Amino acid sequence: MEQINFTLIEALHTHKKVYLTYYKHGQCITETGVIQFVDSLGGLFVFIDEGCKQTNKMRLSELIDVRFM
Repeated sequence: MEQINFTLIEALHTHKKVYLTYYKHGQCITETGVIQFVDSLGGLFVFIDEGCKQTNKMRLSELIDVRFM
């Protein structure tokens, strides 16, 4: 979880695109996007989905993996 947090913070500051893998409605989903906001203490982050150009707010606990493209 600590490595995921470091990757999110780096992606936020560098504006690099990332692959996000997370759980949603019992399914494992991978999307490409840009991190817009990270609240480590509150356990939330916001990303903009590259495909839909939609802003998504999500809990860090739902996140499985974050990797740079």
